[in-house]
Amino acid sequence: MTLVGEVMSGPSDWMRADWATVTALAPGARANQYWVRLTPGSDVGAYMKAVRAVDPGLHPDAKTSVNAGAVTVISSATVLTLMLSVVAAMGVFNTVVLSARERRRDLGMLKSIGMTRRQVTVMMVVSMAGLGLLGGLLGLPLGVAAYRVVVRMTERSAHLAFPDRMLDVWHPGSMALQALAGVAIAALGAVIPARAAARQTIARVLHTE
Repeated sequence: MTLVGEVMSGPSDWMRADWATVTALAPGARANQYWVRLTPGSDVGAYMKAVRAVDPGLHPDAKTSVNAGAVTVISSATVLTLMLSVVAAMGVFNTVVLSARERRRDLGMLKSIGMTRRQVTVMMVVSMAGLGLLGGLLGLPLGVAAYRVVVRMTERSAHLAFPDRMLDVWHPGSMALQALAGVAIAALGAVIPARAAARQTIARVLHTE
């Protein structure tokens, strides 16, 4: 007999095998449960009703391919990601507000030589987007390293052995999107304070100095 994998749920002393393997190991074994896979598009309710009609002693139970545990983990991770994105955007917002106040004189001089409101807004947003890109490029390797450490610790504490396909989740395309997400978050957080700074008149800016 060749073991081809490990099951992460159920009792640790159970083994799943086809019927030929079971009868070879235990010739007198009798089945107490049957797994039936219906063809796509089949009426599950009608099938269960037909089974009960044939043998009232059978108790069919419909199973779905949805993993409730996986759905919970993914939903929690999604909510946490959105919350962290909002916090990061608020941090950028605060940074741009402080930067605009510190650079009031510079912004006034730039507007006095012909710089438009749109140009001022674009200049401030692009500067923060560059910082967002730098933060993404520095944070991604740290996040990947932390992921591998946490997963290995989870394996040891839960006495599990995750297959490689569950650990190999980082791909160049997805990482590039995450780096661009950092740019988008920084740019969105900078738009409102940048536009507010660009609307200030030259006289008001120089008067506050």
